[in-house]
Amino acid sequence: MHTVAVLALDGVIPFDLSVPVDAFGWARLPDGRAPYRVRVCSVRKEVSAGAFEVRAPYGLDALAEADTIILPGVADPPEVLPQGVAEALRAAAANGTRIASICVGAFLFAATGLLDGLRATTHWVAAADLAERHPEVTVDPNVLYVDNGQFLTSAGAAAAMDMCLHMIRRDFGSAVAAHAARMSVMPLEREGGQAQFIVHDLPPAPAGAALEPLLRWLEDHCDRDLTLEEIAARAGVSTRTLNRRFREQAGTTPLQWLHRARVRRAQYLLETTAHTVDRIAVQAGFGSPTAFRERFRRVVGTSPQAYRRAFRAAV
Repeated sequence: MHTVAVLALDGVIPFDLSVPVDAFGWARLPDGRAPYRVRVCSVRKEVSAGAFEVRAPYGLDALAEADTIILPGVADPPEVLPQGVAEALRAAAANGTRIASICVGAFLFAATGLLDGLRATTHWVAAADLAERHPEVTVDPNVLYVDNGQFLTSAGAAAAMDMCLHMIRRDFGSAVAAHAARMSVMPLEREGGQAQFIVHDLPPAPAGAALEPLLRWLEDHCDRDLTLEEIAARAGVSTRTLNRRFREQAGTTPLQWLHRARVRRAQYLLETTAHTVDRIAVQAGFGSPTAFRERFRRVVGTSPQAYRRAFRAAV
């Protein structure tokens, strides 16, 4: 059997811990046999998991016997791992063990140095912090998971299931992975990436900034075919001054800010109305449905239709 060791450190996030236990535990071969043996291990016998405690049956020595090691996130990822953890993970990696992290478990993974020079992901809220703490890791906040072969990382929460199903398919084929997906009421593959779940707020301007009235006006009129010259005229400045002020106060250009405002309006309309995509393209100020679809996919990471299926409220 393929042994999966799930490493529960103090402060482990319960959902992150339970997903691999269930995903690999649900997998079944065509003859009904379980292909995985799942073991929860830790530095100590009992670790905090927020509202309750978890008793881990196995210690760090179980990592040496594992074929796959899963690193769930912890509530407050430490800068330095508990004694013996980094050494055990590096030794397992040297022996060819597959290692994968869930959500902010990427911080634990990166702290071992094993992700240096590799692409990785984590929950989009924590992506900037991971990149700052570990500049040697290329952090991609727009994907559900990253597979580097031996090392994998996943984004937050449900993306852990996407990654686990991907590993099951790698190990035992699509039929076994599809069964595990059905048991978890999950599609075997989801369209798009993590970017579709990010709230794409408009680039902020400091409170009291001179641009505030103009930004409000732009948001209210983003459905219009506005040019840079028209925006500058509205602000009563030259286009050169307008660009400089946007860079200083909003950290972007006027047209980039306008494009983001249009995408945010489109997201709202897709979530709350039954309007066609072509109509929403007009309502959000895009020149054509094709331009709308291309811009939306570039910013959100999925198509307008797929976004609507995932997020539309009952109307």
